[in-house]
Amino acid sequence: MTFSLNGPQGEGLDLGSRRVLRPGPLRWLRTAGWALALFMSFMLVDAAAVVGSDAVTKHFGEPLGLVYVVVVCLAGLALYAGLTRLIEGRWPAELDLKRAAPELLIGLVIGAVMLTVVVGALATLGLYDISGPYWGSPLGMIRISVSSGVLEELVMRAILLRLLMRALGAWPALLLQAALFGVMHLSNPNATPMAAIAIAMEAGLMLAAFYMLTGRLWMSIGVHAAWNFTQGWVWGAAVSGLSIKGNLFASKPKLGAPEFLSGGAFGPEASLPAMVVGTGVAIVVLAWAWKRGNFRARVVQHASVAEVV
Repeated sequence: MTFSLNGPQGEGLDLGSRRVLRPGPLRWLRTAGWALALFMSFMLVDAAAVVGSDAVTKHFGEPLGLVYVVVVCLAGLALYAGLTRLIEGRWPAELDLKRAAPELLIGLVIGAVMLTVVVGALATLGLYDISGPYWGSPLGMIRISVSSGVLEELVMRAILLRLLMRALGAWPALLLQAALFGVMHLSNPNATPMAAIAIAMEAGLMLAAFYMLTGRLWMSIGVHAAWNFTQGWVWGAAVSGLSIKGNLFASKPKLGAPEFLSGGAFGPEASLPAMVVGTGVAIVVLAWAWKRGNFRARVVQHASVAEVV
């Protein structure tokens, strides 16, 4: 038995083609409206996960905070599947459960390795001090990583990237969602325009690339979650400007290290090594997705009539 990332080569991505996404006049406008409605709805789900889990953790402890996040994430995935079935007339291939376990595992390994390479480069270049090991519970960082990995990938890749691809084509969609992902991080503590550009390049493009390669969210979720967890708990660095407590190691920029090289108070994500590693992986994976024909929509047969999905 061989493991396939996507099925037959050149199959393309399942973007949806029925009901609100059916071919015809103003399809782009119908698609954009549906994307906006889903985006706003699931941003509320994301907010409920973040705010609610903080409240539950404060009053009942970290284990119940993690349980709350897992429940909200599962409910969010189920809600997305139900809405997709109702409004688009399809079950979402991007949530294919048969591929979930292996692709999540691969994503977790890739994300952890990438971030470790970044921190190793920062230390080797004399830009970071690393101390430890210490010990603290990983539950808090697991909670943050699960929430950001699942819900941010659902919003940015399954909703925005997929539907922008349907409305505008692959390249505009890829660039727009990456830019928006960077801009959204400007609300984080210690954010700078350079940090937003770094997030757009290394994360917005790279995480989208794994979705475009597989046609599913699982690998992107794994990479995203493991990147955050490794950055925050394993290496104890700031995660998108947020300080993390209770880490295995503690990592911070050396005094006087240039911010554009070290990432400054925003953390390793805004560093030059992160941009090189993340963007390099994005280019390789996007090239792979291109070779597989996944920069276009899938063509399927319905009762002898070919339809672009």
